[in-house]
Amino acid sequence: MKIHIIGCSGSGKTYLANALSKKYNISHFDLDDIQWDNNAKEYGKKRTLDERKALLQEILYNNDEWIIEGVYYAWVQQSFDEADKIYVLDMPGYLYKSRIIMRSIKRKLGIQKGKRETLKSVYNLLKWTETFQNKNLKEIRSILDRYDDKVIWLSRKKDVEKIIKKYNGYMEIGHANWEFRVDFIIYLPQKN
Repeated sequence: MKIHIIGCSGSGKTYLANALSKKYNISHFDLDDIQWDNNAKEYGKKRTLDERKALLQEILYNNDEWIIEGVYYAWVQQSFDEADKIYVLDMPGYLYKSRIIMRSIKRKLGIQKGKRETLKSVYNLLKWTETFQNKNLKEIRSILDRYDDKVIWLSRKKDVEKIIKKYNGYMEIGHANWEFRVDFIIYLPQKN
């Protein structure tokens, strides 16, 4: 299974990726680790486009199954091409902005691991989310039109939880002269 998850900062990409990674025992890769040089002394140092593409290609070639998540779309077309499913998290602004603020506070208090954010970088991220929603998401929608058969748009927390709770699977059955694939979905009952 190959899954690509894209959405605004704070939309729940990492949450969904971690949940699916644990559920299916598939490696999870955060595109932020490719985009940003986390070993640089200063915060916010980008890798070159060639470095990013090489790191992404390494993930795609070295893993039969993967979950890749991030906000990036301009340099990840190969991941879109190879993905079995593409989840787009299009959450309301109040939700992702409150998550960004809470995540920043948790990181400052040492409750949650993460990037070395400053107050200014959090402010800039909150401003950038407007650009993402008003400009980038339109571009993403246009790019993903060609993958319509494997794109799933999620716009509520409830949609994300449904994806996590349902069990998707497949079996490949083969023989020397024939082979076929059986897809199945089993919905697990919700606990009251």
